[in-house]
Amino acid sequence: MIRVLLADDQSLIRAGFRALLSAEEDIEVVAEAADGAQAVALALEHRPDVALVDVQMPVMDGIEATRRIASDERLSGVHVVILTNYGLDEYVFNALRAGAGGFMVKDTEPADLLQGVRVAARGDALLSPSITRRLIAEYVARRPEPHPSGLDALTNREREVTALVARGLSNDEIAAHMVISPTTAKTHVSRAMTKLHARDRAQLVVLAYETGLVTPRSR
Repeated sequence: MIRVLLADDQSLIRAGFRALLSAEEDIEVVAEAADGAQAVALALEHRPDVALVDVQMPVMDGIEATRRIASDERLSGVHVVILTNYGLDEYVFNALRAGAGGFMVKDTEPADLLQGVRVAARGDALLSPSITRRLIAEYVARRPEPHPSGLDALTNREREVTALVARGLSNDEIAAHMVISPTTAKTHVSRAMTKLHARDRAQLVVLAYETGLVTPRSR
């Protein structure tokens, strides 16, 4: 059973998501929060598998709530998915940097929302690779200089894998591209995440762009 925390200051939005999610046999909504502070507290209380967190909330916004959840070792199993009305914006990038595993727009199709929750629960945190990649590329394109710190710790294979993750490839696709087994590809990804202190694949993408390993022009 996938346990979900909903965090949104609009009760109608929460009710709609709850109705949709609760209708699924493998998903259970364990708590609802009306602000970011409640989201953090309820995450600690219920330890959900997935937290769907709105960006703009009173008391504490979704970015700060995400940062606190992601930095708490007790909540290492909680995968935060940011909900936004606006699609590609700087708030989403900041949320990914804070530790969110991915994001979805609130008007996404119900089937896509359900699939996103299931994907996040598995730990495949990059929910929309092409959209997230575009967002990061657009943001990074405005940065004056890349920050190469950390890349020296990676082997050549790990650098290659990290670049492929940043381009949106799954482990199976990376394995086919590099002519290695999916298990080996997954191992390389995990080692790169560990060395770069990335919480999940989404943060690995952020770091790939920030360090200049991948550039907007190389997408």
